[in-house]
Amino acid sequence: MWVIELLVVLGFIFLGSRLGSIGIGFAGGMGVLVLALVFGLKPGDIPIDVILIIMSVVAAIAAMQVAGGLDYLVQVAERVLRSNPKYITFLAPLVTYTMTVFAGSGLTAFSTLPVIAEVAKREGIRPSRPLSIATVASQIAITASPISAAVVFFAAALEPLGVDYVQLLLICIPTSFTAVMLAAVVTNFLGQDLKDDPVYQDRLAQGLVAMPADNEKQRQELRPGAKTSVLIFLITIVAVVCYAMAISSTVGLIKDPVLTRDAAIMTFMLAAAAAIALFCKIDCNKVLNAATFKSGMSACICVLGVAWLGTTFVAAHMEEINVFAGSLLETKPWLLAVVLFFASMLLYSQAATTRALMPAALALGISPVAAIAAFAAVSALFVLPTYPTLLAAIEFDDTGSTRIGKYVFNHPFLIPGVLTIALAVAFGFLLAPLII
Repeated sequence: MWVIELLVVLGFIFLGSRLGSIGIGFAGGMGVLVLALVFGLKPGDIPIDVILIIMSVVAAIAAMQVAGGLDYLVQVAERVLRSNPKYITFLAPLVTYTMTVFAGSGLTAFSTLPVIAEVAKREGIRPSRPLSIATVASQIAITASPISAAVVFFAAALEPLGVDYVQLLLICIPTSFTAVMLAAVVTNFLGQDLKDDPVYQDRLAQGLVAMPADNEKQRQELRPGAKTSVLIFLITIVAVVCYAMAISSTVGLIKDPVLTRDAAIMTFMLAAAAAIALFCKIDCNKVLNAATFKSGMSACICVLGVAWLGTTFVAAHMEEINVFAGSLLETKPWLLAVVLFFASMLLYSQAATTRALMPAALALGISPVAAIAAFAAVSALFVLPTYPTLLAAIEFDDTGSTRIGKYVFNHPFLIPGVLTIALAVAFGFLLAPLII
């Protein structure tokens, strides 16, 4: 029976991927309904903590966007990308990784993708190279962001095992960043040079390629509170990390904290949104229509539906999973990374994958070292070329170098993505024992 129920879970995940966007959350909720009413499974835990953290962080980011803060960050990113255009394949992932760690959302890459494509094309560099590794960097950086829902939830799951939030970041940040930059070296040699690409030459002959302007495009004028909003948001992130360090068992400055770490993140972020509204004089009604707010609320529904579907199935079959996977994962803990890789490929969310599978893995006896090392594998959102940032990268590259192949999976994001995750997991197994 559990095989049939697993097929039902996979079927609704597939349905959600076909619906796209918020539809995966809709399908996940329908899957929970079918498992409960048809198969009699008790619904699993609702990922309320993850959802509330996403909502709080998104509220602050959306307020910053309305104040012009994201426009300012894009201008800074443009200056970095244009400063050394020959090294765009290395600068692009650096920019998208940093922005994602800072904002806690990989969707910030949207704003830099057209700049990456333009700079690469101007330099005669195959745009698929910087676009692919930059997109992958924006995804894996979620596992290194101090305010991402995936990191916060995983840290909470690790605390009973003696590993705190600070130790998790000390492992995830260097391993993921190093993996991204090493993967960029390989990515820089993937595919034909632009001048030798027949698809590009054909599109060029048909007049389908817009040649970049000789002069850098005029930057739009920033709103008065743009820089202030970024400063407030940055101070808030620093405050969150410092507070988490102060209440951690490693540092222990605050023995009996009034606010838990999750509550601190939520209150600090809402306070940041309030400070931005006050000091930058934004219209709070506009926050509801900000692109980041809409995408963030969509992410909440996706996590609600998909993670709930996953926890419902896992909770109902923990005993069978223990028998089937317990001994195998005990002898080959690296297989957890493989499981997380394929799960995130279907769940389309680092937070949902972490929420659905990490508690079960830890309950099976997976060591904190192995779980943290495998954590980067929750970022395999690039495998199916339907994720929003992947589609945007394809759309922005009018040279045709960033394209989906005939067999769907042969697209330029696959090799950089698999290599980045493999390196991050390997580095995790090396570094984690030294930190924990």
